[in-house]
Amino acid sequence: MEPSPEQSPHHAYPDHWEADVVLRDGGTARIRPITTDDAERLVSFYEQVSDESKYYRFFAPYPRLSDRDVHRFTHHDYVDRVGLAVTIGGEFIGTVRYDRINDQGRPASAPADEAEVAFLVQDAHQGRGVASALLEHIAAVARERGIRRFAAEVLPANNKMIKVFRDAGYTQRRSFEDGSVHLTLDLEPTERSLAVQRGREQRAEARSVQRLLAPGSVAVIGTGRTPGGVGRTVLRNLLAAGFTGRTYAVNRAFDEGLATLDGVPAHRSLGEIDEQVDLAVIAVPAHRVPEAVADCGEHGVQGLVVLSAGYAERGSAGRELQRELVRQARSYGMRIIGPNAFGIINTAESVRLNASLAPESPARGRIGLFTQSGAIGIALLSGLHRRGAGLSSFISAGNRADVSGNDFLQYSFEDQDTDVALLYLESLGNPRKFTRLARRTAAVKPVVVVKGARHSGTNPPGHAVPVSRIPDATVSALMRQAGVIRVDTVTEMVDAGLLLAGQPLPAGPRVAILGNSESLGLLTYDACLAEGLRPRPPIDLTTAASPQDFRDALAEALADGTCDAVIVTAIPWVGENGEAETGDGEVLAAALHGAAAKSPAKPVAVVHVEIGGLAEALAAASSTAAPRTRPTTLAAQPSGPPAATAPTENAPQEAAAAEEVDRTERPPGRIPAYPAAERAVRALAEAVKYAQWRRQAATPGKVPEFLDETTDEPGAAALIDTLLGATPDPRGRPLTHDEARELLGRYGIPVRPTLPAPDPETAVAAAARLGYPVALKTTAPHLRHRADLGGVRLDLADEDALRRAYGEFTELLGKPAELLPVVQSMAPRGVDTVVRASIDAAAGAILSFGLAGAPSELLGDTAHRLVPATDRDAAELIRSIKAAPVLFGWRGSAPVDTPALEELLLRLSRLVDDHPEVVSVALEPVVVAPQGLTVLGASVRLAPPPPRGDLGPRRLPNY
Repeated sequence: MEPSPEQSPHHAYPDHWEADVVLRDGGTARIRPITTDDAERLVSFYEQVSDESKYYRFFAPYPRLSDRDVHRFTHHDYVDRVGLAVTIGGEFIGTVRYDRINDQGRPASAPADEAEVAFLVQDAHQGRGVASALLEHIAAVARERGIRRFAAEVLPANNKMIKVFRDAGYTQRRSFEDGSVHLTLDLEPTERSLAVQRGREQRAEARSVQRLLAPGSVAVIGTGRTPGGVGRTVLRNLLAAGFTGRTYAVNRAFDEGLATLDGVPAHRSLGEIDEQVDLAVIAVPAHRVPEAVADCGEHGVQGLVVLSAGYAERGSAGRELQRELVRQARSYGMRIIGPNAFGIINTAESVRLNASLAPESPARGRIGLFTQSGAIGIALLSGLHRRGAGLSSFISAGNRADVSGNDFLQYSFEDQDTDVALLYLESLGNPRKFTRLARRTAAVKPVVVVKGARHSGTNPPGHAVPVSRIPDATVSALMRQAGVIRVDTVTEMVDAGLLLAGQPLPAGPRVAILGNSESLGLLTYDACLAEGLRPRPPIDLTTAASPQDFRDALAEALADGTCDAVIVTAIPWVGENGEAETGDGEVLAAALHGAAAKSPAKPVAVVHVEIGGLAEALAAASSTAAPRTRPTTLAAQPSGPPAATAPTENAPQEAAAAEEVDRTERPPGRIPAYPAAERAVRALAEAVKYAQWRRQAATPGKVPEFLDETTDEPGAAALIDTLLGATPDPRGRPLTHDEARELLGRYGIPVRPTLPAPDPETAVAAAARLGYPVALKTTAPHLRHRADLGGVRLDLADEDALRRAYGEFTELLGKPAELLPVVQSMAPRGVDTVVRASIDAAAGAILSFGLAGAPSELLGDTAHRLVPATDRDAAELIRSIKAAPVLFGWRGSAPVDTPALEELLLRLSRLVDDHPEVVSVALEPVVVAPQGLTVLGASVRLAPPPPRGDLGPRRLPNY
């Protein structure tokens, strides 16, 4: 809402303060600055506040606002006096304001850095977290305007408001003066205030999804009068699934005399329904959706599933329609799944909701599924159904204009009916938030992701989100750092999901292979080696093996402390008449289930060829199985070296410990079956890597204390301010060699000096100053770091060698003015590496490492981690590249000083985390010797810091 012309022209309306937020109960509201146009809204709002709340606000009976009050509370300069309102349906439900004050408590202007703050929330909306959300946003506004402290006077009986301040997590002081409680809050965010904010965000967003998936009543708007059509199909599916709530058919074209349709009440509008409707499924043409949304909002609907197409997938005009749809729905406090959605499913016995176009509701299970594509959703539902797997919930979000994968992670984190979360994503609206939520969710249950549109460089039609410029390999590395199981295809996602939902996590990579086919066993063995597992030699039971032989062999393998998982291979066995028997899958499944149920908790997978009924029988045991408790030793097991890529040699002891706590008979679980050895092994390998991540995540890494003692953060900040200047160029600026050396030196990163050598005489003088031996190298962009093209001459021991090299330099490569040669003293011999840090607009700050030259530039052998990096992240970063053995004594070479390299990574991570103005750093080459390292080249770029939405107050994305 723009201010009227009488608003102060000196301070423009701050539209970036506007935000949509999710409240504690899952509903949405809008926070915005109060303007002079809000006088009537303010008076109406105040009239609906109880006398008790008014008394708490003004410390005296205050039945109505005077004209002077209204003027004061609606006229702000947005600097020293600010007011924010929370609105639903355009009407105020809560307000907050601050007034800057001086040390005597009187009105003041900057540089005074304290403000008096006061809240008022309508009684009908108290308890929804309105005041808490307002405090987050008014605190962010105050910090932006140079205010560092809030002061508040609260009556002792106003326990709700005292609790809002106390629970916010800010550093605070309290005193009792003149019959009131005087509170002072320091507004600098703390770890506790950030944790409180994110905890509230998680509960609110999870609740908002839960309201969509577990409604008490559903109205299908656009239900056709004749069979067929989208609306009628959804209505039919709702009824077929046995939805436990109330269902209504709505269509403005219904005849007035029509009372029921397919056995449910039929109405021309929501206003004709006697009760509040919780969820509306909208299946009308796009041009009629605004009318339907308004009808829903005016009658208290809590959420929408918009199946209608014709939005952002159709171009710019549709994109604007989509934005208006979101704005309209949020103005009424509703969240949206869609538009262009396929629908939602909740198989909980107390709900049984199938508000989707899926003709058959999946069986009840332990897998939660989110997809941004209706077609992929159909394929996944079909694939899971064929393999006997059940779901706990399903959301197909279409253009995902509102509810996203991040919301689904919030819901899955605390949903007791979900053991595994599967997500098909085509875009990430907030990658920083996604990795944060995924890390937290993956710490308690697996998260498996397929990322579509990986290489297009653009978002799919309909997805109005920031485009990340980082390569897909980097995205994958960052997901794995957060514990996400990233796979390439939906088939692999289903394969991994089935194993993770039905089987315990493996304690290590040791795999026993048994079966009645030697060839199939060898294929499985080879696949295990290819995936980095440690298979034992296959056990061939021969084609004469009976189901009892399988049971005995499986029980023996599971009881063996030297194996962590078992893969069973099976082909049709030969019966007494000499013919292959293919119809006894149920018998074999029962034998395998029997062995697994009475053995230590270890994962079992089956690879079979044409055994009828086996996959179905293996799956039948657990489509409605109770949640499985993971072995209690998982988080307590030793984590091993910080950067190990496979479990350590202690795995036998760890496995034995796990068996000691889990030798009781287990409930029948689903044993996944696969038609190919490679698919089973790949799923198991993902489970092994995920289990290792879980063990390590139980004891997270730390940022070493030495960084606090040897870094000069204030000095670096002052230097950056000087280098950027009072009016920095938004495009930023590169630093000179000397400027980069000075900035990096503030964080304990020394860069070996270079001296310009525009002619031979200057080069000789520079070498004399630095001391022989020296290196002569060009800094021209096309030859920089290109020793293979003659751009670097090393080990020049004296003046003659230097002059000779300089002459060859200019004769072969060009004039000195083109080459920009420099002289640098030689560093100890070692391994050349490259260390980089950069800020991606979508993903945030990223730390990268690789070997210099062909390994990283040609082969892409580079590892990545999100900033801030811990000691464990640094260790893993070094060890996760394929060429890592070069650093550890490959082929008899001397191992290099990796602890020094880890320290360098941590120092660079700390620099870019402390100073977001440092948008890119490249240290190349970094020569790592057996003792110490040397940074020979450094390039740094500064720019005004990009916004950090993940650190600000809670808000929904603006699409």
